[in-house]
Amino acid sequence: MFKTRKDLPVAAAEQDRYTSGDVARIAGVSLRQLQWWDERNVVSPRQEGHRRVYLSQEVVEVSVIAELRRKGFSLQKIRRVLRFLQKEMGKRLSDAVAKDGDVHLITDGKSIYLEDQPDRIIDVLKNAKQPMFLVCVTDQLRRFQGSADRSPANRKPVKSEGAAVGSSKTKLG
Repeated sequence: MFKTRKDLPVAAAEQDRYTSGDVARIAGVSLRQLQWWDERNVVSPRQEGHRRVYLSQEVVEVSVIAELRRKGFSLQKIRRVLRFLQKEMGKRLSDAVAKDGDVHLITDGKSIYLEDQPDRIIDVLKNAKQPMFLVCVTDQLRRFQGSADRSPANRKPVKSEGAAVGSSKTKLG
C-alpha cells in the first residue's frame, strides 16, 4: 500500500533542489497534478521528510510533460514516449529536450518524434522501429548553387554520361 520513496543521494544534495510549490509555479501545474504524476510514477521526486524534492532535470521533465498535456497529448502517449526513451535510447526526457543533447524531442501537435541522429527521426507513437530519413532542402540548394557556379565547360561528365559517350564511339568506330 505504501510505496517507498527514493532517498536523496549525497551527490544530489549538492545540486539545485526544488519544492513541489516551486515546480508547480515553474511548470504551470497544480500541486495535486504533481502528486498525481508522482503516484503514477510519471515523474517521481525524492522525499525529504514529508516534502517532495525535485532535481533540476525532473523540473524540466515536469515542464515538458505539462506542455505536452496542454498541447492535447494524453498521459498514456506521454508515458509511451518516456518508456521508449528509457528502454530504447537509455535517455531521460530531460536529455531529449536539452539544447546540447544528442537526441531531440519534436512534435507537430499530432505525433511526437525523436531525432536521434542528424538525418533520422523516429515517430515514437506509431512505429519506433521504422525511422524517417530527412532530406535537407537548404543542403540541396547549396549543392546546386555550388555546381551552378562552375561552368558546364569545366564540369567533368558524370559516369553515366561518360559511359554513354564511350559506348557511342565504340559503335561508330
